[in-house]
Amino acid sequence: MHRSEQSTMRGLYDIHCHILPGVDDGARNMEEACWMLKREYEEGVRSIIVTPHFRYEMFEPPLALVKEQFEKVKRAAADIGEDLKLYLGCELHTSMDMASALKKGERLTMAGSRYVLVEFGNFDDKAYIRERVQQLMLRGYMPIIAHVERYRATKGDIDFIAELKKLGAHMQVNTDSITGKEGFTIKRFCKKMMKENLVDFIGTDGHGSTRRIPEIAKCCQQVEKTMGTQYAKRIFIENPKKITG
Repeated sequence: MHRSEQSTMRGLYDIHCHILPGVDDGARNMEEACWMLKREYEEGVRSIIVTPHFRYEMFEPPLALVKEQFEKVKRAAADIGEDLKLYLGCELHTSMDMASALKKGERLTMAGSRYVLVEFGNFDDKAYIRERVQQLMLRGYMPIIAHVERYRATKGDIDFIAELKKLGAHMQVNTDSITGKEGFTIKRFCKKMMKENLVDFIGTDGHGSTRRIPEIAKCCQQVEKTMGTQYAKRIFIENPKKITG
């Protein structure tokens, strides 16, 4: 990583990444998981909420396996840096039984909090997204909409995102979307979201060492340049700290 791409900030949080090996389409093995951890540490990240997928008929890792892999990765993180803290979460694909499964402990919230990282389908319509957010709120959960800039119903629609925010949802966008790796249109939209104060969290959504690499430093530097250091601190440190307590 080039020094010019580094932010001056340290103690960053990554609240969305797929570092646990063998449970979804993220890290393929412990070697790759360790590579990702080292990359995060080098870029100034000191707290990571690992968020393996749960999606019916695609990713249904047994909870026991997820917890077992988490403990292994947690030990590896301690070897990289004593100040590198890991927390367990989940990227939960929306379903009709989502709230009840969370209540029963069959699915994981973010770091044991009331925050839930929620993923929607690309073609889910506005009515469905609105209804799922409301149901989680009614059950006392605080939904964080994962990579909100990517869905057909939300990308480019500032008004709908603002409506979801008013309902109580929080918005997470991906680092690659802000830095332009996902194209100029999405980059411009993310900048508009930040200007409208609609972004709550930024995460890498890191998946590996060769695809969707966790790169947060360049993004943090860009956010600082665009929105100022205080804004960047709020997004990368202060807001995530509310999840982990």
